[in-house]
Amino acid sequence: MAGSSKRPRSKRGEAELRSPAAVLGWASTNNQSSKLIMETIEKSIEVEAPVSTVYNQWTQFEEFPRFMEGVEEVKQLGDKRMFWKAEVGGKHKEWEAEIFEQIPDQRIAWRSMTGAKNSGRVNFQPAGSGATRITLTMHYETEGALEKIGDALGVVSRRVEGDLRRFKEFIESSGKETGGWRGEIHGRQVQPEGSRAATRTEATPTEPRSKRIRSSSKNP
Repeated sequence: MAGSSKRPRSKRGEAELRSPAAVLGWASTNNQSSKLIMETIEKSIEVEAPVSTVYNQWTQFEEFPRFMEGVEEVKQLGDKRMFWKAEVGGKHKEWEAEIFEQIPDQRIAWRSMTGAKNSGRVNFQPAGSGATRITLTMHYETEGALEKIGDALGVVSRRVEGDLRRFKEFIESSGKETGGWRGEIHGRQVQPEGSRAATRTEATPTEPRSKRIRSSSKNP
């Protein structure tokens, strides 16, 4: 009808259009609209250590606070799940993440299940002469005015670079890993280390890998 105006979309309608994988969405913060954007960062670094040593050390998630800026705690809840506590952009955040793919000496991929939305993967590749190339790809959600998103992206990018550099220094200075978990994860299926025949689903109770490693580690 001429002269009529379109009915504004309801908040409920907007919510139904959003999904965790949405590139751009809307959220209400203190009664003001702010944009939610999924950003991607990819960084690589070469480490002077064999792939197995580098990979094994990366599986020691509870030691991440030793070289990851802003990470206050990582608690292993099982072979697949972790609890994270970190300071991000001046705010303290907590979330749980799950590993949905893990192949020794090749790849670890994760996604958040609660709290701050993020996902990503770490690839490990031989770089010749006993070195290893680590490539970290991370997807995470930023919130705020568009003019501040670029600043936030720069901060996170520099933080990831610093984390990889500190990990490199940590493993190269020690010369060996502090532990390692050699099992495999494919979706819901978990293959314990040393046994391809014994496969369980994520619902099967299991002792956290950190406890098993500590009990068998040669380090005090």
